Amino acid sequence: MITNTHSVGLVRDAVIAWRLKHGAPEDGGFAWSLPVVAETWDGYLNDINGFHVKPEDVFHALDSAHGGAVEEGNVGGGTGMICNEFKGGIGSSSRVLDVKYGGYAVGVLVQCNYGQRDQLRIAGVPVGPEIPGKKVWDDDVGSIIVVVATDAPLIPTQLKRLTRRVSLGLARDGSYSGNGSGGIFIAFSTANPGAAAAKGCRQLTMLPNDQMNPLFLATVQATEEAVVNAMIAAKTMTGVNGRTVIALPHDRLREVLKKYNRLVK
Repeated sequence: MITNTHSVGLVRDAVIAWRLKHGAPEDGGFAWSLPVVAETWDGYLNDINGFHVKPEDVFHALDSAHGGAVEEGNVGGGTGMICNEFKGGIGSSSRVLDVKYGGYAVGVLVQCNYGQRDQLRIAGVPVGPEIPGKKVWDDDVGSIIVVVATDAPLIPTQLKRLTRRVSLGLARDGSYSGNGSGGIFIAFSTANPGAAAAKGCRQLTMLPNDQMNPLFLATVQATEEAVVNAMIAAKTMTGVNGRTVIALPHDRLREVLKKYNRLVK
């Protein structure tokens, strides 16, 4: 689960309650779970001390989860997020490796809430300095949550290596991970589905380390693009105390990319 500040404990407890209610058989008979709940601070736009998220909101989120396209921008935990001093939020992107590299997929989901406008880069272009505007921060503050998913057969140590490549994707967007900016990166693989079985020896498949480079590249590219997608999808928002954060203006972005010969047409 991805949420905003001050809701972590409530969301965690609600997720546990939801699991108990549904009694998933894969629990192996143990009524215990420790869900991962990550957060980024949205106090500039959100009344974070209002404790507006309730258990029923968490239940609704879990009950309405679905496959298909991911909602992006000002949705869910991304509602109050700010990225490079423009409106941020939820973004996603993916890559599918060539068949000769296994044809594996890598998907990235971000909740972006970090960065300075003057550092923003898109397709290598200094977009931030080209689109001046009202200052929101005087430094690189905020945080970002990044979830990497793949169907490649990777063991935990390899997934940890994959998460380290997330920072390289963020750097392409202009992030330098400032002192006040926290990054939470997690990765998982859908391969080896029976690995957590409670009984018997389990057989696992594992991709050789020497074949991981295409996955590293896919992670970097998808992370870079997911942040941009979040900013493109986000809408201008006015929050608590009348504070307004504008969305990245699409027309100006096109002009800047055209200026640097990045637009195909």
